[in-house]
Amino acid sequence: MLIDPRDWSLASRSDEVIAGLGPELRDRVTPETHAAVMEVTTGVHRRVADAVAELAALRCQLSRALAGHGLRAGVAGMHPTAVGSDTVVSSHARYRAIGASMRVLARREPTLATHVHVGIADPRAAVRLLNRLRLHLPLLLALSANSPFWQGRATGFASTRTTVFDAFPRTGVARAFRDYADWVGRVDALLRSGAIADPSLLWWDARLQPRYGTVEVRIMDAQTTVADVGAVAALVQSLALCELERPDSPGGGPPANELIEENRFLAARDGMRALLIDVASGGRIAAVDQLDAVLAACGPWADVLGCGRELEAVRRLGACNGAARQVAHAHGRDLRAVTAHLARAYATDLPMQADEDVGAARRAA
Repeated sequence: MLIDPRDWSLASRSDEVIAGLGPELRDRVTPETHAAVMEVTTGVHRRVADAVAELAALRCQLSRALAGHGLRAGVAGMHPTAVGSDTVVSSHARYRAIGASMRVLARREPTLATHVHVGIADPRAAVRLLNRLRLHLPLLLALSANSPFWQGRATGFASTRTTVFDAFPRTGVARAFRDYADWVGRVDALLRSGAIADPSLLWWDARLQPRYGTVEVRIMDAQTTVADVGAVAALVQSLALCELERPDSPGGGPPANELIEENRFLAARDGMRALLIDVASGGRIAAVDQLDAVLAACGPWADVLGCGRELEAVRRLGACNGAARQVAHAHGRDLRAVTAHLARAYATDLPMQADEDVGAARRAA
């Protein structure tokens, strides 16, 4: 988010900022649907640590560039106080087209997400992974929830972004696909009809990206600190390898969409305090307990991938995620303190601050 530090409001100046970027940022910083938001994208990396290092460098470089415009940057699932009347759609042709198609839906407050790509060797494995990740998407949402405020007030949701973005079509959890041909057939039907121009307009929580050779996991709220991005990325990558290597369960079909969607709602509402549905038993399981079980299963695979250190940081995020920290920084009803915190945390990871946030969030709870 582009932020005006005079009052911590959104600044719809992405055209101006992007036009002035140097070559080191020009290919990494791109416009988004709203003129107050820009997307920062790393290159392709084999190790999570390398992607995180690049992201940290990009954030530092962008912060310096923004200072020349009198602006700051911050990341969360939504800006705590923005309202729809503040919204300006980007002038980029793609987003003008989205604005024309989505109409009033594109003129609501910006939503921001963290997208993690997993490189996959072949389409068959990609579809198998896409199907298997569906079950884990609610936990990833609970862990990454980072938007407890909307239009200047607390919503009672840990991830308000999820509910706001769901007003767009082609969102949520995609159904399970039989194989790659099944996926291609369904997408081709939308393309041939002219309903969508290209597959990137499928805004599912996890989707295939054939042009990159990846499965893209998109359900996570945008993460305030680089360390939190690293934790989420390590979990996604380790979970992907764990699921790819897991043998098929005899007689076990895909979990029911209704159970996954209910868990998704619970995760968006309650974050890591959610009591999720255990699809195997039909009972309830605390999100924190499910996270422990997932981390135990993913640990050996994180070692294979070389991201054990980043995966260990998931426990810290589980104890105090972005939503909990925002609530801890809300002093009374003045949410400018929350946005100021987001801006301070953008290009630096402050371990002492993180520890203080945990304590403050627990006291607030």
